[in-house]
Parts: sequence; C-alpha cells; structure tokens
Amino acid sequence: MVMCQLLSCSEVPTSQEHDHEKQRIHQKLDQLKAKLDHLCRPCSWDWMFFQGNCYFFSTFQEKWKESVKACKDMGAQLVVIKSNDEQSFLQRTCKKKRNTWMGLSDRKEEGQWLWVDGSPLLFNFRNYWSAGEPNNQDNEDCAVFSDSGWNDITCSHEAFWVCKKPASPCSK
Repeated sequence: MVMCQLLSCSEVPTSQEHDHEKQRIHQKLDQLKAKLDHLCRPCSWDWMFFQGNCYFFSTFQEKWKESVKACKDMGAQLVVIKSNDEQSFLQRTCKKKRNTWMGLSDRKEEGQWLWVDGSPLLFNFRNYWSAGEPNNQDNEDCAVFSDSGWNDITCSHEAFWVCKKPASPCSK
C-alpha cells in the first residue's frame, strides 16, 4: 500500500507535458531572436564606428605593403582620410600606438602623394604633416600617424595600421 501511494505522488511529467514545455521554450527563443534581429551593429565587434565608417586598429605591426593586403583581406582598405573630423579622430586614436600606417604614399613618383584609392592628397590636408615633413630622408615613401602629425618613413618599416570600410546599413 505504501508503495502505491509513493508512485502516485511522484511528479514525472507526461510526454504531452514535456512536449508542451519544449514548445513554450521554443516560443520564448523565437521571441528573443526577433528582438535580437532588431539590434543593429554597423561594424563588427573589433571595429570602431565613426561618421558612417568602420575602422580597424591593428594590434600588431607590419610593413606598409603587408598592411595594405591585411586590410584588403578584411574587405577594407588602408585608411584614406576624407575630412578634417576624420583626421582628428584618427590622430587622437593612433597617438596611443605611436607610428600607424595610413593609405598614403609617394611610391609611384617622389613628392606626388596619392591615397591607396588613387586619389591625390588634397592641398588643405598638407598642414597635417609634422614640422619638416615629408622630408624623404632615407627614401621615405609611406605615411604614418606619429605623435605630432603625419610623417613619411620607409615602407619597409613595421608599424601598426588602420583599415576603413563603410558601415553596414541597419535594415528596418
């Protein structure tokens, strides 16, 4: 008699109750997924967003050519500066790391500074060079952000780098 009472008191869910619980959990998961779909990250987690673009700041150093390739491999390009605000943002951020490559060089023709997208360095951006730069000392053909402004250094030097790509639009 005692054994019968123990069996009838135990709370073992029926398969129908188990199926109902699974269905309730799946419903909750679907609701959470729907909410997550409405969140928008215009840039990947390891990229920084600024004025419609995503920026990747490397954590190790490479030569200029390898930095160009690293950015291309990430679907981006070595940074091309398009505005004074962007320059200020990059200069502030790169100052923490010391020399950091940008996508500017005069490798094709000495003194003819071009961005990696083929566009020329705008005249009003020339004031970002540090005092006495660019000076082409020791055949310096690639540009970096340095402590006080831009500097030309040899492209075979190893430095950090910054990649840039357009931010992803958030669909609604």
